[in-house]
Amino acid sequence: QVHLVESGGGQVQAGGSLRLSCAASARTSGSAAMAWFRQAPGKEREFVSGIGRGDIYSYYSDVVKGRFTISRDNAKNTVYLQMNSLKPEDTAVYYCAADYRINSGRRVDEYGYWGQGTQVTVSS
Repeated sequence: QVHLVESGGGQVQAGGSLRLSCAASARTSGSAAMAWFRQAPGKEREFVSGIGRGDIYSYYSDVVKGRFTISRDNAKNTVYLQMNSLKPEDTAVYYCAADYRINSGRRVDEYGYWGQGTQVTVSS
């Protein structure tokens, strides 16, 4: 069982940056795949970025590749999402997810643990 808490959301102008954090209540380093998803109003939750269980690789959706960077602080059991060059279409609630059964994943149903979400609003 792991509890995930996101923070760092807020409102920013287009072109700006934000860094999201996801603090886990239990050890995730080397044992859990972690990911960020987002959900805009009226849309389905979509994959943004993930980091493999073994911390070997990170991966991104095409719409954020080159602008967002996922990283992990194993000592703090925390995953970060650095978001640069933000666009209005990045506006959404961002969710952190974790799962101990998979090495990596891009689907919502692959993750068993979710945070409560943090709102990101990008104005033009």
